[in-house]
Amino acid sequence: MNTPAKRKLSPIAKLAIDFGPLVVFVIAYARFDIYVATGAFMAAIAAAMAVSWALTRHITLMLIVTAVLVLVFGTLTLVLHDPRFIKVKPTIVYTLFGATLMWGYLFRKPLLALVLDAMVHLTDEGWRKLTLRWAVFFFVMAVVNEIVWRTQTESFWVNFKLFGFPPITFIFMALQYRLLMRYATDEPNPQAEAEREEVS
Repeated sequence: MNTPAKRKLSPIAKLAIDFGPLVVFVIAYARFDIYVATGAFMAAIAAAMAVSWALTRHITLMLIVTAVLVLVFGTLTLVLHDPRFIKVKPTIVYTLFGATLMWGYLFRKPLLALVLDAMVHLTDEGWRKLTLRWAVFFFVMAVVNEIVWRTQTESFWVNFKLFGFPPITFIFMALQYRLLMRYATDEPNPQAEAEREEVS
């Protein structure tokens, strides 16, 4: 039986799936408290996965991992009535992705296309350089989250999740443009494509 081809999301739909749950979290926190916001966040990210599957019959690895950790740490936050669990969740997510990419970099496995669901084609050298940069970036973001939630108010941390982390990520992505242009190729990297197809 043939596997149906993955359908592409429109840019607006992708943004809604990627950042909609975070917007829900911030709005719910502004109107209620961290516990209601956590419950709303859990429901919203589950809905984002359902919408992604309904529209494309595909869920990115990053969304799956993030959703699992949100549900686990969100449940701990609500059951134990301790917001530290949901606050440390981004640290775990960033560290996990950073470690995964660093492992791929050290063992020459192009895992970046898998983690980011990337559609660009790069040479082997391009993938290695971009992988190392993203691995370091994720580790730095993990440290930033720890500093923010441990030293700032809860309200500041909640807002930083929406108005801090995404802009920093977009700026970092923009700074990779020259590397992408330098190492871009018309031919797909066979190993990178194989890694993606294994979880498709």
